[in-house]
Amino acid sequence: MDSLYLDKMAEKQSASLTEVVKNYGSQLLRFIKGKVSKVEDAEDILQEVWYQTSRLTNIDDLENVSAWLYSVTRNKITDNYRKKKSDSLEDYVYEDEDGSFSIKEILLADDSNNPELKMFKDIFWDELMKALEELPENQRRVFIQNEIEDRTLQEIADEENENLKTIISRKGYAVKHLRVKLRHLYNELKY
Repeated sequence: MDSLYLDKMAEKQSASLTEVVKNYGSQLLRFIKGKVSKVEDAEDILQEVWYQTSRLTNIDDLENVSAWLYSVTRNKITDNYRKKKSDSLEDYVYEDEDGSFSIKEILLADDSNNPELKMFKDIFWDELMKALEELPENQRRVFIQNEIEDRTLQEIADEENENLKTIISRKGYAVKHLRVKLRHLYNELKY
């Protein structure tokens, strides 16, 4: 191949990529922001999507650019959740000989095109609510306020006029109980 042909191909690829970024950039960023808690994480994920897109040899050969972009984006969001380790018990992390696994990433995943995932999420929420009902009221309240309502443990301690260590302890007991009760769901996912 001569260099003129290669230059033309590179120029066409660059124009196609620019057009894709222009057409999909803002809607992909909104989509990502709806799935992650920090704007910085959303921007980083979008950058990874654009990087992977730029590595395509011919973007014009994709049958459905939108579907491809959203698929890559969902994968990058999932990768982002897997990378995050939480010492604050922010999500359910099960330590296993294979590493760790988070149910939270599945619960946040888009299930609009996956009936099996939707069914699993429905089952999980039912099981979670049953397990929460088994907890003492003070442990259940701390867990719900911290995990579902996104309140800090310090806020909860201040509101309940309790020592922060007491609130942390209640949350820890709740998480241990939930891990035991939800373990079978985790095992189903593994196999």
